[in-house]
Amino acid sequence: MALLLRCFLFSIICSFCIQAVDKNNFKTCDQSSFCRRLRAAKPGESKYELDLSSLQVSDHSIESVLLNTEAGIQLKWSLTALNGNIFRIQVDEASPLYPRYRPQLALNGETQVAKLEIVDRNKDIVTVQHGHNRAIIQARPFKIEFFNDDVLVSVVNGRGLFTFEHYRKRAEGEESQAQEDPGAWEENFKSHHDSKPKGPSAVGLDISFPGALRAYGLPEHADKLALRTTGQGGIDPYRLYNLDVFEYELESTMAIYGAVPVVYAHSPQKTVGAFWHNAAETWVDINNSKDGNVMSSLVNLVSGSKSENNVDVHFMSESGIVDLFILMGPTPKETVRQYATLTGVAPLPQYFTLAYHQCRWNYNDEDDVTTVVDNFDSHNMPVDVMWLDIEYTDGKKYFTWDPIKFPHPDVMINNLTSTGRKLVVIIDPHIKRESGYFLHEDALANDYYVKTKDGSVYEGWCWPGSSSYLDFYDPKTVDYYKGLYGLDKFRGTTNDVFIWNDMNEPSVFNGPEVTMPKDCLHHGGWEHRDVHNEYPLAHAAATFEGLIQRSSTRRPFILTRGHFAGSQRVAAIWTGDNAAEWSHLAASYPMCLSEALAGISFCGADVGGFFNNPDVELLQRWYQAGIWLPFFRAHAHIDTRRREPYLFDEDVRNRIRTALRLRYAHLPLWYTLFWEHETFGDPVIRPLFYQYPEDLDSLDVDNVVLVGDAVLARAVADARATTVSVYLPGGQDEYWYDMEDFKQYHGTGNHNIPVSLDKIVAFYRGGSIVPRKDRPRRASAMMRNDPFTLYVALDNKKTASGTLFVDDNESFEYRNKKYIYLSFSFKDNTLTSTLMDKTDYPSKEWVERVVILGPPSGVKGARLNSKSLGTVELETSYGNEDRSLIIRKPGVSIREPFTIKLY
Repeated sequence: MALLLRCFLFSIICSFCIQAVDKNNFKTCDQSSFCRRLRAAKPGESKYELDLSSLQVSDHSIESVLLNTEAGIQLKWSLTALNGNIFRIQVDEASPLYPRYRPQLALNGETQVAKLEIVDRNKDIVTVQHGHNRAIIQARPFKIEFFNDDVLVSVVNGRGLFTFEHYRKRAEGEESQAQEDPGAWEENFKSHHDSKPKGPSAVGLDISFPGALRAYGLPEHADKLALRTTGQGGIDPYRLYNLDVFEYELESTMAIYGAVPVVYAHSPQKTVGAFWHNAAETWVDINNSKDGNVMSSLVNLVSGSKSENNVDVHFMSESGIVDLFILMGPTPKETVRQYATLTGVAPLPQYFTLAYHQCRWNYNDEDDVTTVVDNFDSHNMPVDVMWLDIEYTDGKKYFTWDPIKFPHPDVMINNLTSTGRKLVVIIDPHIKRESGYFLHEDALANDYYVKTKDGSVYEGWCWPGSSSYLDFYDPKTVDYYKGLYGLDKFRGTTNDVFIWNDMNEPSVFNGPEVTMPKDCLHHGGWEHRDVHNEYPLAHAAATFEGLIQRSSTRRPFILTRGHFAGSQRVAAIWTGDNAAEWSHLAASYPMCLSEALAGISFCGADVGGFFNNPDVELLQRWYQAGIWLPFFRAHAHIDTRRREPYLFDEDVRNRIRTALRLRYAHLPLWYTLFWEHETFGDPVIRPLFYQYPEDLDSLDVDNVVLVGDAVLARAVADARATTVSVYLPGGQDEYWYDMEDFKQYHGTGNHNIPVSLDKIVAFYRGGSIVPRKDRPRRASAMMRNDPFTLYVALDNKKTASGTLFVDDNESFEYRNKKYIYLSFSFKDNTLTSTLMDKTDYPSKEWVERVVILGPPSGVKGARLNSKSLGTVELETSYGNEDRSLIIRKPGVSIREPFTIKLY
């Protein structure tokens, strides 16, 4: 029997290693009972009405009975005003047969209510005011119209697709059962049976956005940035259901690892968002009138929109309540910030996490790890982090080390640390069912595992073979799990070891759709169907708390594959098991941009592609593109050839080395942007429309990425390319400077840029000041006290501005005002540095050089003035065919204000 089980597992693993995605293993909407039911609803036939005679009013909300007139069921409905131009709509059963699940982890604490005032009321309509926003609630049929400054921006249930399946006992008799969808009460998919002990419980709601031209959001999908119209040409709704999809398909609405149910509707005049706060499997239909859908005229008629353009969104979830946040904008920046107030932001990561990470499945042993780092050093290539995949463990038992391959992990780790490097190891939620394995024995003895519908411990298959899964909804499980990261428990580790949470969708090789059965049970009696999309957040959050418990002074670093709304508060993410193909390189930008709009800025893609072997050209181009995503890691499958960058010829090494050094030079910019993300809520990377909302030609551009508002980078994602077309926004008066030769371009649309293999296509925006550290080092820790070079890219008015954040790079002391936040400005031929906050940090860093792009002509010198140095004459010279002006050796500390005046 044991041999048969091992053969079964081997066949499963091999199927993961040699085949592309088999779409037959994953449901379409037509194969999902609740999606079929809700999608069959017809516009204009709503059976729900508000009973406004039951209306209750408070300073911040109104509540009423919402009646299902067909079934005679009462629901509880409320509309609440929240700080920051947000409305919240909630619907639950008034007297449920069973409690309905509300996500526990996505929101960042209690929402902050705001004043809501009734300004008009009659029998069928109530009008409320919230700042510059107004909502008109219609009772029959139920509908809500939202106005911003008297402009209609969103209509909830304008199409009448609202559905709320109340819990009920199953009706007896063939006639009653014949009226039900055949999968309503129990459902089969392939060989798997879903018992659905509580019966159908789906919820759905349509939202229209009059005037919108595009919709964005709904990660994670391997698709374009702008959401496509579904239901045409065989396009299924966008599916949000965390799944381990092997070699996922591009340009697809299929579910993959993450599920963030937020969407933004954008026009040059207004941007509005909708956050569907639901953790169950969710499908989302998109209808954009610009795509020529024949239904668009009917939609506009029913919703009351008179606009030629319209975007309609239809959320459909299997269970839970309706909990919808309308983000009133009215700009992309304000709308994304509003979402950040709800689900939180990423805490400032440690500095090293923004540098280069080296990974593969797997580094063989301790000597292999040491050899890789030594080779990076001997070839003058920087690297900050080494990663270990599952083979480092003792028989795939987490929190253990292979005694043969890794007999002295503490020595290996300390050797890494002595060179300025860190280590990341993988910890997955599946636990090997092996007698004598301490974690499994503890979990059985203390009831830490997820259960089957019958109450026994659930057993599935994953990398270790027979496995059970920790229940992170049980507080005692979380408390136990946190303790496992202690240095006394995870022996051999130090505070310089960080964590990779993989396979946490959760992945179950022999489960339905390669995941956990929906009728499994979690603590509190919740079915897995209720919490599925939130489960990886629960896993990563427990890991985060464990690392905090291990060391309360060091910021944790966690990488998670599965993710949900709010995951940004505890972990970075990556785009999963991509392939060594040009199309996957191209997809990395829109995938991470979509995540950034949904709050998750700390995103990257496996450089080189996880599966298969990239040719040398693709590998080089991937490094050149990957340096402009926040998380920068190379990773490869166990069956691929070794591809560490030092293994190639000198030309290839030089190109990859140049890319790595360019990334390291910009670490001060990345670090500053992450602090500003935590402080203000702006995404670290941004699509063009975010920064240029009125530029119609930018709406579909997703092959470039903005790093903050200062850098625009374009991936070269075609083999043997000699030119690439780069869209530069902003108009004739916007300047863009090629980062290589400082050639100036205008923001007048597409520009054809010559690209040799050496070319990295990146630009500084005119009007920005970018702090860099240009001295090459082997790791970011070695750059700690290196001086800064300020790149001052002047706009058409010969002005520029920028910021710099400095602290100790690793602790939480920045929250106790132990930091320096600088503002740089250039105006009237004078560069000024100003301390923004009344804080201080004993930094030894200083300004070594200033490079002005697009400089004024005729400059003969520069004069520094600061308190400590007084007045100092500085040497200047023009370079790059007079495209730049270099000011040498100001030598001024960043801790004090200063000016440098050109003359």
